[in-house]
Amino acid sequence: MLFPGIDVRVEGVYDSSGILVVEAVSTARPGRCPNCRKQARRVHSTYQRTLDERPLGSRRVIVRLRVRRYFCDRKSCSRTTFVEQVPGLSTRYRRSSTGLVGWLRSIAIELGGRPAARLCRRLRLTAGRTRLLRLLTAPAVPDRAPRVLGVDEFAFRKGCTYGTLLVDVEAGRVVDVLPDRTSETFATWLTEHPGVEIICRDRATAYTEAVKEAAPNALEVADRWHLLQNLFAAVEKTCHQRRDCLRKRAEGETVTEVPEAAPMLLPPAELPRTQILERTRHRYEDIHRLLEKRWTISAIARRLNLDRKTVRRFRDTDLDELLASARDRRPNGVLEPFKAYLNARFTGTQGQVSGTRLFLEIQARGYRGSRQVVRKHLAALRAGTAEPIRADIPSPRKITSWIMRPRDTARPGQVRGR
Repeated sequence: MLFPGIDVRVEGVYDSSGILVVEAVSTARPGRCPNCRKQARRVHSTYQRTLDERPLGSRRVIVRLRVRRYFCDRKSCSRTTFVEQVPGLSTRYRRSSTGLVGWLRSIAIELGGRPAARLCRRLRLTAGRTRLLRLLTAPAVPDRAPRVLGVDEFAFRKGCTYGTLLVDVEAGRVVDVLPDRTSETFATWLTEHPGVEIICRDRATAYTEAVKEAAPNALEVADRWHLLQNLFAAVEKTCHQRRDCLRKRAEGETVTEVPEAAPMLLPPAELPRTQILERTRHRYEDIHRLLEKRWTISAIARRLNLDRKTVRRFRDTDLDELLASARDRRPNGVLEPFKAYLNARFTGTQGQVSGTRLFLEIQARGYRGSRQVVRKHLAALRAGTAEPIRADIPSPRKITSWIMRPRDTARPGQVRGR
């Protein structure tokens, strides 16, 4: 039960201070010399090894394994004696079993150093971050590049340090990792590893320059993920640009239920200059003022403490589109679904109905907010400063996901009209 399929004989199991100690003896056939691979015939001596094994429940397990030392009878071999290894349990120079080392290596691959060490403490495994990282070995890099090479960047630290990942597309495995994403480093790698025929990459100019310099005969193609990403960005931009058309159509089809008399027109309301709109205007002006001074994207991002993608978006997008997107980002409060009802009741009674009564009416319809929110909205209606009710239309990202989603994964209501 403790060592299934392993050539050992358990001679005793003891509980010592909460630690399970297992005494075992190797019963495997005589091993082979690690140098000349000649099978041993004579036993030199025996001794006991101590191995950490995977925990059993909440208990730490230690294996005291008695193994044999053999003579190497080949005179030309430089090794006089050697110690046998039990397949599936022990390896040379290890104080942990093969199964435990496999556990630790898997944890280190998934989590890294310090996070893996914290998880090991929770699992009652004795392993520090240095030991875990030593278990990770870099894969061997082939002398020749694969026929189809995938190239893409990744972040060691997002926004600061980037590297390049090279993948064998046909085999689906990582070939090498480059320390940066410059054209010089990639060109040097291509020169040292010839043989690539097709390079699958994104549209980064650094990789283009490296391919033209080091592998001019290779065919460059865009991978499916980047093609779909570019298409998604183009569709989402179109949805942002056509959002006003969607709103006009939705507002034209919206019919507000009027519970009493026909509503009167509210005083003309102006869209208030909210904080997010003012911030968008100021940010647009600051970015374009620096662009006129021929500042770079990175310099503007550092100066204004923004992400470079944000700076590019403000550079390439009209102010009206940015303001429309900012208005769409305003959160819908708990009162939003009931504003149409409140407006109709308020105008139908010419403002004579009390706020308490309206609060009780919408509370019966499912409102779970406070009375103060209702009072503020009614005060804005009396002053004529209330925001007009906006039609409830999906966000551009949601519309884009509907367009980009495969038909076999979409719900029937989403497929209709596509």
